[in-house]
Amino acid sequence: MKTLLIALNIAALLAAPVAAFAQQSLISDPEIYEKKHFQEQCTKAEFSDGFVIRQDINNDGLIDAVVNEGELTCDGEKGPQCNDDGCTYNFYLQVAEGGYFMIATAQVYGYDFVKRFGNMVLAMKMHPRFCDRPDADKGKEPCIVTARVRGTKFVTISKK
Repeated sequence: MKTLLIALNIAALLAAPVAAFAQQSLISDPEIYEKKHFQEQCTKAEFSDGFVIRQDINNDGLIDAVVNEGELTCDGEKGPQCNDDGCTYNFYLQVAEGGYFMIATAQVYGYDFVKRFGNMVLAMKMHPRFCDRPDADKGKEPCIVTARVRGTKFVTISKK
């Protein structure tokens, strides 16, 4: 009986990420989805070429999408949701079955996509307080948070 309960608990833990993924609906194209959202929010929405960057961010061979809301001009205001913490970036993964889903939203100044130990990782430039720096409010150099996408999660590798 105890062995059966342990087996059921393990099965439930393994199924939990699948259930969470299944609850999130796929979208056909993040660029169309995001542009439609802002065209409904703004009287006049303009998008620069950097609004959507398509690249494989999780090393699975599928081309994912990163949306930079700082490259949006809404009613004449460029990057209306940008602030001292940076601009909103939405990260979308493409799935083999077709479609995309959002895995993260981050407030960053920007990011570089670099190779570390044979894998591509995101080196995100963020406000210094995200690295727990005591001088965070004194305009010091940005914090660099390096993260790898594993499965459907961002895994922080380092902060400096």
